[in-house]
Amino acid sequence: MKYKMYDEIMEQPEALRKTFDSEMSKMDKSSELVKKANKIYLLGCGSSISTCYSVRDALRMVTTMSIEVFTGYEFVYNKMLEPNENSVAIFASQSGETADTLAALRRANEVGITTISISNEPESSMIKEAKISIITRGGTETAILGTKTYVTQLACLYQILFNGSDYEKADEILDELTTMPDLLEKLIESTHDEYKDLAEKYKDEDIFYCLGAGPNFGLAYKFAMTMLMEGAIKHACPEYAAEFRHGLIERAEKDVPLIFLNSDFEIDVMTQKAIHFGETLEAKNIVLNLKDFADIDKLLSPFAFIAPLEWFIYYLAHFNNEDPGATRHIGKVRYE
Repeated sequence: MKYKMYDEIMEQPEALRKTFDSEMSKMDKSSELVKKANKIYLLGCGSSISTCYSVRDALRMVTTMSIEVFTGYEFVYNKMLEPNENSVAIFASQSGETADTLAALRRANEVGITTISISNEPESSMIKEAKISIITRGGTETAILGTKTYVTQLACLYQILFNGSDYEKADEILDELTTMPDLLEKLIESTHDEYKDLAEKYKDEDIFYCLGAGPNFGLAYKFAMTMLMEGAIKHACPEYAAEFRHGLIERAEKDVPLIFLNSDFEIDVMTQKAIHFGETLEAKNIVLNLKDFADIDKLLSPFAFIAPLEWFIYYLAHFNNEDPGATRHIGKVRYE
């Protein structure tokens, strides 16, 4: 059986190409604002906040830019915001109507912070109300997990922020970023069978721990929070790989699935220690090494890891008789 998520996985490369083609001038304008700002705020919820974590941690590894990530209401009630401060706030949302994120956008506008929205819906409130609006060109996404919207949001954030940074190799990152549609196309095809088989092997597991360092933590967060839990209906927990020794080390034991995203960053020395420890416990280590998927700058790692993880979730749900794009409560149950 083929679910809607299948089509949306396959459409990711073209969504990226269309977004680069149509939105680059607005991203360049956004980068100029970033260059002049003293502080950058990145805001989103779910998959969208995971993209914020990834680009923040990538930039913190190579620049001294002041970047903070908030989920919507944590920003709204932040008492540190100052009227007309020299800052830029970038808001990411698939729908452009996420209540938390929209409230944060309106708060930023209220205090005079420069606002930039990234959304997949051209007529959404966030697109209409931000100073600059960037439309990801994936078409309306119906599967809940965020495939096209994830990669296009992530690419927009990398383009805007690395172009607006003082990183001496920013041009190299931006050049490689333009090749991500082709890489993603290749990986969608080449990783399908292996990660379908892996999903069948792990279909009866109840809980997964997901670990990554640097920009890979953001993807580990997405993988646990909005892929395993929402899509495959499995318990999951994300963690910075360097924090393995705290808490998780007491729950990691024989036959417990531990999923590691390893890119050989300097900080990944701790990832590798955790991998080794999992092996000594006979945990069920699943290790994704960047070098096995692509020869790209490590800072772009999430673009290489996303395809195999999507296939894993797609088939993990399928083998448990779940539609990976359906929801039980999201979008149906509202907070009172």
